[in-house]
Amino acid sequence: MMWLSVNEICCFSCRQCALVALQDVKAYLTEEGGQIAVFDATNTTRERRDLIQAFVKENAFKVFFVESVCDDPEVIAANILEVKVSSPDYPERHRERVMDDFLKRIECYKVTYQPLDPDDYDKDLSFIKVINVGRRFLVNRVQDYIQSKIVYYLMNIHVHSHSIYLCRHGESNHNVEGRIGGDSELSPRGRQFAHTLREFVDEHKLSDLKVWTSQLRRTIQTAEELGVPYEQWKILNEIDAGVCEEMTYEMIQETFPEEFALRDQDKYHYRYPGGESYQDLVQRLEPVIMELERQGNVLVVCHQAVMRCLLAYFLDKGADDLPYMKCPLHTVLKLTPVAYGCKVEMFYLNVEAVNTHRDRPLGKIPKDSAIIHRRNSYTPLSSHDQVKRPRLYSAGNQPWLPLAPTPSALMPEGRQSQVSDRLTGFPSKSVTVSCNQSPPTVAVTLCLAFLCLISGSSR
Repeated sequence: MMWLSVNEICCFSCRQCALVALQDVKAYLTEEGGQIAVFDATNTTRERRDLIQAFVKENAFKVFFVESVCDDPEVIAANILEVKVSSPDYPERHRERVMDDFLKRIECYKVTYQPLDPDDYDKDLSFIKVINVGRRFLVNRVQDYIQSKIVYYLMNIHVHSHSIYLCRHGESNHNVEGRIGGDSELSPRGRQFAHTLREFVDEHKLSDLKVWTSQLRRTIQTAEELGVPYEQWKILNEIDAGVCEEMTYEMIQETFPEEFALRDQDKYHYRYPGGESYQDLVQRLEPVIMELERQGNVLVVCHQAVMRCLLAYFLDKGADDLPYMKCPLHTVLKLTPVAYGCKVEMFYLNVEAVNTHRDRPLGKIPKDSAIIHRRNSYTPLSSHDQVKRPRLYSAGNQPWLPLAPTPSALMPEGRQSQVSDRLTGFPSKSVTVSCNQSPPTVAVTLCLAFLCLISGSSR
């Protein structure tokens, strides 16, 4: 690949490509139900950024720019070797040739590069400038929640080499009995795993390793055996099964057959009566994910549902796949973030344990299945809507009467308040957030799904 000097033909071709990409953005946000889009390009000139601004204004969107500036030769060289060698732009290329080619590319961009200027031309733009991969930041006119989340994310991540070790606690007595939730202690095999985990940590010579656990006994007992300091995080606790805590799946199916079936229909959005859904758990774990992004080597001793959520984040898995990811007991997963992905290594520590995994049901969702809506919930727990966006309801709507007894009716009076009634459908009037009320934001590539459309000024 030869990087030629800029000429009118190249500029025209690049501009046409940008216009085509922006039309794809428009179609996604206005016709395909999208709320967030990413325009990832080399938007290094004011003319290109003005083009984006005009597009945003015409379509009543919002835009947030992210510019990455690097003037440290050592950082540039490391970035090229660690990132660009893995880039789709350079398939099957030698490292030396990649370095030479990309340096020529940088020199080409220098001819027309116009940095974001917060003091003059760009003072009214919303943007963040990341300087030398996070050594310094310049933030200008952050105007809403989404933009603040982008800033929060970019100021927490780092590109230094590190690994994240994920494992579940040792086998617990509840695992042996097939019960979910609860706060049981380790079984004899679970204690054996904890001892073997210490040997694993010693053998791999993990320097400056931080250990995190939940506040449940089975993770604490596992970490105690390591003989190193550890931190307890309440938000790492297992998913709350509500009225189904400490029950087996057979007991749930017998006592709450409709609930059992509904969870199989939409496991990610289904919320246990008085408990949580996987969607709730993902939101709960956000602070842990942010902290993992900024730390060095960390070992997280957690639970099956929690490990699935963390693993799905780093492997970019969707809501349909997340609840069915396999996270066996007595196995350590080593995650090493790399450019354009995450390297995964699995270590089975040769201590037998029960299998707690339930495969995805093969049956289809009945077309006439009812929608379950829990109190204080803004998302239906079983829905045919594949977009899965939040739904907001007005406070004045009267709830629909249930057609059949609900799980709460079967519980003692003291616990009935934890469980809401089953609704046959959505309220007749609803408040939805449309593009006119809260425009999508235009922004540069981020890993978190809830962040907005970004247009990067410099790569």
